[in-house]
Amino acid sequence: MELFDLSGRVAVVTGGNGGIGLGMAKGMAKAGATIVVAARDAAKTAVAVKEIEKCGAAATAIAVDVLQEESCRGLIADTMKAHGRLDILVNNAGMSIRKQPEHYTLAEWHTVLDSNLTSAFLCSHAAYPAMKQRGGGKIINIGSMMSIFGAPFATAYAASKGGMVQMTKAMATAWAKDNIQVNAILPGWIDTALTRRARQEVPGLHESVLKRTPAGRWGVPDDFAGIAVFLAAAASDFITGAAITVDGGFSVQG
Repeated sequence: MELFDLSGRVAVVTGGNGGIGLGMAKGMAKAGATIVVAARDAAKTAVAVKEIEKCGAAATAIAVDVLQEESCRGLIADTMKAHGRLDILVNNAGMSIRKQPEHYTLAEWHTVLDSNLTSAFLCSHAAYPAMKQRGGGKIINIGSMMSIFGAPFATAYAASKGGMVQMTKAMATAWAKDNIQVNAILPGWIDTALTRRARQEVPGLHESVLKRTPAGRWGVPDDFAGIAVFLAAAASDFITGAAITVDGGFSVQG
C-alpha cells in the first residue's frame, strides 16, 4: 500500500543494533527503506546490518557517540554523503542507571540525561537542515512508560523520558511549517537486554509486569515494526506531536 511504502527513503536509527531500535529498523526495511544503523559497538552493528539486509533492504553502519555533538553531526553528514538524503530519524539510543534518587551522583544523573535526551536533541538538530532541504521528514523519538509513571529506581531515566515527550511536542510545533513530523513512541515493558538487567536488579518486576499488562506478556522488539513504518510513512503525515503507547495495555490498566 502506497501510504506505508518507504521505498527510496533513508532512515537513521540510533542504537539500531539491538532491542527496540533493531525491531523498528527491520520493520522499515521490510517496507522498503534503506537503513543506517548508528551505534558504537561495531561488532554488534555488523550483525544487525546482516539481519536488516535479510529483510530485503540495503543497510549500512555508521559509528556514532551520541554524547558528542560533533559525532552526531558527523552521523548526518556521513549519511548524506553515502545516500544523498535523509528522510527518517529514529532517536532510540538510551540507557538507565537504577538507584534510589538519594544515591545518584551528579555524574550519573548527567550520563542518563545526556544519553537519553540531549542525544536526541543533538541528532534532531543536526538532521533538521537536511530534512528541510528535501521538503520534509519524520523524526521518531523513543520515550517510555516512565514518560507517564514514576518509579523509585528510575529518577534520572524518568526525567529524561518525560523530557523526551515535551521536546517532541515543542519540535513538532516548531518544524510543522517545514513538513517535518515529530512524534514519540512510549514503549511498555519490552524484553530487551536493558530490561533483563532490570529484572535482575528489581525483585518481583517480572511478575508485576505480567499481572498489570492486559496482553499478559512482555513486549518484544518486533512489536515495534508496525508503529515505526506508520510514523515513518505518508500514512502519518497529519500526525505530529503525538506520544503513542506500545505497551500491551499496561498504561490503561487500573
